[in-house]
Amino acid sequence: MARYTGPVCRKCRALNEKLMLKGDKCFSPKCPLERKAAQTSRSKFRRRISDRGIQLQEKQKVRFSYGLMEKQFHGFFDRARKLSGVTGDNFITLLERRLDNVVYRAGFADSRSQARQIVRHGHIVVNDHKVDIPSYLVREGDVIRWREVSAKTECYKYALEKVKKVEVPAWLSLDQEGMVATVSALPDGDIIASNLNIQAIVEYYSR
Repeated sequence: MARYTGPVCRKCRALNEKLMLKGDKCFSPKCPLERKAAQTSRSKFRRRISDRGIQLQEKQKVRFSYGLMEKQFHGFFDRARKLSGVTGDNFITLLERRLDNVVYRAGFADSRSQARQIVRHGHIVVNDHKVDIPSYLVREGDVIRWREVSAKTECYKYALEKVKKVEVPAWLSLDQEGMVATVSALPDGDIIASNLNIQAIVEYYSR
């Protein structure tokens, strides 16, 4: 599966919004958006963005946040459209169910990009079976944990400290000492989407 390998800060600059693609490093004074906010704008006038442009921005914002290429992102949308219920809510639920996202939400990684790497390197097991596919969709009741052999790695030791400061979403339960996350319920797309303009994405792909 193709993936973006360029500088991730470029994505934030393009949308003029922090997407937290580098985890805690995004709060560094070196962040381009932090430097930009500290400077006085050269112009008070900005070109008006069309409705289509707004839809594209919202689509790119979510796509960049989850670290997907366009083809894969659109594929998830097509899958959501075929399910019963609200397309936008289904779409976000599918994205949240990705294994790399669950690893990130559980606090095992600083960012989804790092979580994807952890999964690909075979450090994660689901229901006692090693899964190295970041796009694997978890189900209710699934138990996600680190492999025993991975407990000796530096990334595990770092995650063990970081997980103590993470607030996991309501649909996940976390055993911090055992570094085990359980999907207690499927993600509620309606709640997650409340902070996103998912309708703009639906309209973008509906044209």
